Amino acid sequence: MKTRALAVGSLFLGLSAIAAGATMSLYELKTNTLLGKPADLGAYRGKVTLVVNVASKCGYTPQYEGLEKLHRELQGKGFAVLGFPSNDFGEQEPGTAQEIAEFCRLTYDVTFPMFAKVVTLRGREQSPIYAFLGAGGDLPAWNFSKYLVGKDGKVIAFFPSEVAPESPELRRAIARALAAN
Repeated sequence: MKTRALAVGSLFLGLSAIAAGATMSLYELKTNTLLGKPADLGAYRGKVTLVVNVASKCGYTPQYEGLEKLHRELQGKGFAVLGFPSNDFGEQEPGTAQEIAEFCRLTYDVTFPMFAKVVTLRGREQSPIYAFLGAGGDLPAWNFSKYLVGKDGKVIAFFPSEVAPESPELRRAIARALAAN
């Protein structure tokens, strides 16, 4: 009980710091990997990232293939796809962390970093990561929404679910972000 209260208290502190504008960069935040290990998003400082709320049982789930291709193609150029499973829309990510990891590995050979399941929607349970990402007004309306985040950890662009990883619009935005100082 004490651990749960501490975790909830930490979540509220994180949310209030974000609401107060204290978090200036995605790369200031910490989370957990899909398998529960601590993860510091500061490890991506200086890189361009594409943050995606993913789900295993969604009509957009085949986008995993394009996201993985994008990650493999550009990871050597200072780019990473970051996957955040979410069960917010249609309960399309009901699995455990182990089930999600196995599905991603066996079905799409996902090698990009996957993090703990999050709540993307506004409210008391919203992840501090999505509170930061959505501070500009854009929050996912469905699974596979994408935030392009610059080397400084600030959101550059938001792309809704229907924008595929192969989309020229998304590819141009990534290329511009990689070319920026």
